[in-house]
Amino acid sequence: MGNRDDDELVARLLEEHERAYRAAWLVLRDRQLAEDAVQEAFLRVWRFRGSLPEGDAIRPWLYRVVVNTAISALRTERLRTEREPLADSRPEGDDPLDALAVAEALANLPEQLRIPVVLRYWVGLSEKEIATAIARRPGTVKSRLHEARTRLSGELRSIREEA
Repeated sequence: MGNRDDDELVARLLEEHERAYRAAWLVLRDRQLAEDAVQEAFLRVWRFRGSLPEGDAIRPWLYRVVVNTAISALRTERLRTEREPLADSRPEGDDPLDALAVAEALANLPEQLRIPVVLRYWVGLSEKEIATAIARRPGTVKSRLHEARTRLSGELRSIREEA
């Protein structure tokens, strides 16, 4: 890669930084760990920039690196007991209590269901891009998203009934 390609990669990473951080935070549920995971993922992308896919294929590849780095951090670090609210990733105008309920329900999902949901609804990847990012078949992604939505719906319904 030449200097122009390096500049384009830096610009692309800067564009994706907020979404990458949000994805890492939703996996790790810890601000510092998420920041570290994104930084490590971006450094890995930079180190292996010579083998990057072309065009739009870079986006799922980038999120695969981010998610894998976050999962590695999750497995090697014990998360702190204090959780931060999901306020920085909720649309303006939403009820903060709803955002907290969603964050809690999302945190209760098993990792294999939580990651596709994060990549779909917070990062905005398509099912095909998620399949590439997590190295699974599109049908597997589709079924995991369906199961996750079903579980989230049930948990959110029970939270509303309790309130």
